[in-house]
Amino acid sequence: MAVLQSFVSIHPDSHFPIQNLPYGVFKPQSASPPRPGVAIGDFVLDLSEISSAGLFDGPLLKNSDAFLRPNLNKFVSLGRPAWKEARATLQKLLSATEPTLRDNAVLRQKALVPMSSVELLLPVAVGDYTDFFTSLHHTKNCGIIFRGPQTPVLDNWYRLPVAYHGRASSVVISGTDIVRPRGQAHPVGSSTPYFGPSLKLDFELEMATIVGPGNELGKPVDINNAKDHIFGLVLMNDWSARDIQAWEYIPLGPFLGKSFGTTISPWIVTLEALEPFASEAPKQDPSPLPYLTEKEPKIYDISLEAHIKPAGHEDSGVVSRTNLKHLYWTLTQQLAHHTINGCNLRPGDLLGTGTVSGPEPESRACLLELTWNGQNTVSVNELNRKFLEDGDEVILTGYCKGNGYSVGFGTCSGKIVPAAP
Repeated sequence: MAVLQSFVSIHPDSHFPIQNLPYGVFKPQSASPPRPGVAIGDFVLDLSEISSAGLFDGPLLKNSDAFLRPNLNKFVSLGRPAWKEARATLQKLLSATEPTLRDNAVLRQKALVPMSSVELLLPVAVGDYTDFFTSLHHTKNCGIIFRGPQTPVLDNWYRLPVAYHGRASSVVISGTDIVRPRGQAHPVGSSTPYFGPSLKLDFELEMATIVGPGNELGKPVDINNAKDHIFGLVLMNDWSARDIQAWEYIPLGPFLGKSFGTTISPWIVTLEALEPFASEAPKQDPSPLPYLTEKEPKIYDISLEAHIKPAGHEDSGVVSRTNLKHLYWTLTQQLAHHTINGCNLRPGDLLGTGTVSGPEPESRACLLELTWNGQNTVSVNELNRKFLEDGDEVILTGYCKGNGYSVGFGTCSGKIVPAAP
């Protein structure tokens, strides 16, 4: 079977071939209103122009204004049939053999915008944000660091996808500076807590689900229908102030150590684009309760990396290499569990996976684990780091490779700036 080709020139290593077509929101110029787009090679296809030209002519999107809005919430709410229709239309329009866009110079000039010239924005308005804790390796390491080796993983963790409700207002787009948070930490040498800028600022290499259609309050999503409520995935860095977190988290969990910033990548890669890279999920022991038992548990083979570019340096260094397939609880189990009490999810909600650590030391996906809470150091460009310093930039990447092409997420980056006075 021939590999689908686009008339747009695409580098072999591009994250954005015609097989991907991830969705985002952008401004072609700073004064322009935001509009939806898809990434194709080094360009953004302006979906408002495609929609205005009447090229979404399928039964579900023909009269829709979903691509004339400043975010993707309306489109993600329409559900999988509409997503499939849009994908089929876009792949046809961008294919090398289809003249409709390829040979229309005027429309092509308006609709294909160089990615280097646009401003990328949050792709959805995030109403609610939940962060899970679903890597067994991360959970074990954190348990040993904070509680000791006797009970690193608590009994409930093997029974349900543990999570906490995060702060949607501080979810920001890749490239946004992160201000070092101030707060309290454990007392050192006295009974008075430390107060000041966090001394243990960390990144967390995660991914996140973008919720599509939600569910009504009081009506849980069936585990075997949960996939239809997932539009796609983004990269996510849930920045963490480990010293603030360690002092505050007993008994109610994360709060100010997390809510100062959560960065996501601008492109949502759909489950349709990821389907060729699906694999069998890890075996769960004990077997999950019936409401979490899937007919075909799947996870995605997505290679993930975290890079740090130290302050004042031009080059970054890799500090972690891991893979989404190391998760214990699947994306669909996370979503189904979230709704089992009747909680209503809404289009555009963000569900973080938690830190995606693997079994090897180099696959630990945060500095807390890599340095064992500052007992060791990580070398970056011949500099040592225990935690992040002002001016450091963290860059996350993710991609799937195979079948003659790559499907990638671009990057998710942020630079640490000094604490507010």
